[in-house]
Amino acid sequence: MHTFNRSVSLNRRALSVGSPRLGRSTVVSRHLHVPIVIGFLFTFLLAISASYIFVVPSLKHTFNGDTISQSNESTSVCDVSDGSWVRDDSHPLYNASECPFAEQGFNCLGNGRTDEEYLKWRWKPKNCVVPKFDVRTILEWLRNRRLVFVGDSMSRSQWESLICLLMTGVEDKKSVYEVNGSMITKRIRFLGVRFSSFNFTIEFFRSVFLVQHGWTPRHAPRRVRSTLKLDKLDDISIHWVDSDVLIFNTGQWWVPGKLFETGCYFQVRSSLKLGLSIPGAFRVALETWASWVERAIDRKRTSVFFRTFEPSHWSISDQRIRSCNMTRYPLPEDSKRDPHVFADIAEEVVKNMSFPITLLRITSLSAFRIDAHVGNWSDNPSVADCSHWCLPGLPDMWNEILLYYLLTNHESPP
Repeated sequence: MHTFNRSVSLNRRALSVGSPRLGRSTVVSRHLHVPIVIGFLFTFLLAISASYIFVVPSLKHTFNGDTISQSNESTSVCDVSDGSWVRDDSHPLYNASECPFAEQGFNCLGNGRTDEEYLKWRWKPKNCVVPKFDVRTILEWLRNRRLVFVGDSMSRSQWESLICLLMTGVEDKKSVYEVNGSMITKRIRFLGVRFSSFNFTIEFFRSVFLVQHGWTPRHAPRRVRSTLKLDKLDDISIHWVDSDVLIFNTGQWWVPGKLFETGCYFQVRSSLKLGLSIPGAFRVALETWASWVERAIDRKRTSVFFRTFEPSHWSISDQRIRSCNMTRYPLPEDSKRDPHVFADIAEEVVKNMSFPITLLRITSLSAFRIDAHVGNWSDNPSVADCSHWCLPGLPDMWNEILLYYLLTNHESPP
């Protein structure tokens, strides 16, 4: 991870007070030693005071009023996922209607949502402080860097959120542009936004499974129309290397409706795995991803994150009909939060890696936010959406947690 080396070593010279050699004819009073000793002590104390005043502050990094010590020698561990949602009237941090990179389908206020309570919440961990967003500090930290998101539409919404957050600190909005002049669409495989004044890019690669999606192998049963090659990472992975920060996620497409019901099954090498469960296949895919990270990514340059699965809030009726029943406020703290198998698998796979991966554990904190989904406030209001999130909204907090780890050299707990 890119950190600022704040370690300071103070080299002290050994100070000695020597007496001049005296001639036998010279007579010096012993009382002269007293002011010499006092002078030495005064000089020593003055040096210590100056060190405290001038050196100690340079060891600290101030982030919008919250001071966090940094060191390459040691890092502190904090479970950011253990906390609660608290009201914060300083939110939202941007207006999606003024951000050209916020997808219209996620701009709930712009699409007619009238209540704004869902915008006024901030996640507060119990045992550590996630500093409030300071756009100037972050823009400077990102200078000359390349930050890459890889994943599905949830990853794209986090990518959009971060760009909109950062644009609030850029005076010349035209200096921020998509490198190919592309429009944001659901199917586009690459989007890259350059902040030319700071010489950095924030990129998004659409890879919903992280592994390769291929066509039907020869002699496959008729129900097999395509396969996921669980032992091969997505063929666009070559473009993910040589980045300074990599943020991965996957999960939303690992459901029967996106797989078996469309004729997509699993494959390892040349063998079809028709009996393999979705959680089992998810584990194999993540192990393939982990092996690729160990082999292809330079740990001295690149900080790698894996964001855990984000929950949806669909209600299923007895007739197997899905409905999107949102609330005006987050769920209470004592509400039951079921563990999610994909989040558990990600924990287990990352724990067995030698490459240092930071887990962005957002599953449990996002589970409270039944109020923050797009719902019927998308660009297609006839189709409710209890999977994606409004912008501004919950993905902004995912980014604040990401930046907490990047800028403070903290680690997620093992």
